[in-house]
Amino acid sequence: MKSFLSFLLVFVSTSIIAQGKFITKKGSISFEASVPSFEEVKAKNSTVTAILNTDNGEFAALALIKGFRFKNALMEEHFNENYIESDEYPKATFKGKLVNYDNTNIQNEYIIKGTLSLHGKSQEIETKGILNKDSNDTITITSTFITKPEEFDIKIPSIVSKKIADDISVSLNFILKKK
Repeated sequence: MKSFLSFLLVFVSTSIIAQGKFITKKGSISFEASVPSFEEVKAKNSTVTAILNTDNGEFAALALIKGFRFKNALMEEHFNENYIESDEYPKATFKGKLVNYDNTNIQNEYIIKGTLSLHGKSQEIETKGILNKDSNDTITITSTFITKPEEFDIKIPSIVSKKIADDISVSLNFILKKK
């Protein structure tokens, strides 16, 4: 009986320690809207904040729009001023949950389902996400999904519309540490 109680105490202690909130302020989101034969339309933001609650699988992220960096400074300026209007809509947020989340099996592929808010509009997003947990109490979340500018009322002027893809590929990579 004594050994059973010892085992139970160790199991419960380990479960409590293994759960909680994991956070990053250096996550990355990149997107690509390139069209063959034209200049690359690609940007990356490496200052994204994200949090995962490992008790229940809730996940949230916040990206400041002006944090996206392009190779071409003029393209970055047009993105912020003309398309995404980052002075009026300074951030993008995601709030959702890992579907069928199992906190005893964090290292797995999950469906991430939630609401992406950008440019004053919100859209339901559902995508596959891969979670990996290492021995240093770090969880990595990676995912890729497709969206369209019109889903967020982002207007692309006709003069450049042939140079920007209809489908925007969005990739994310978060390395979260125990809070």
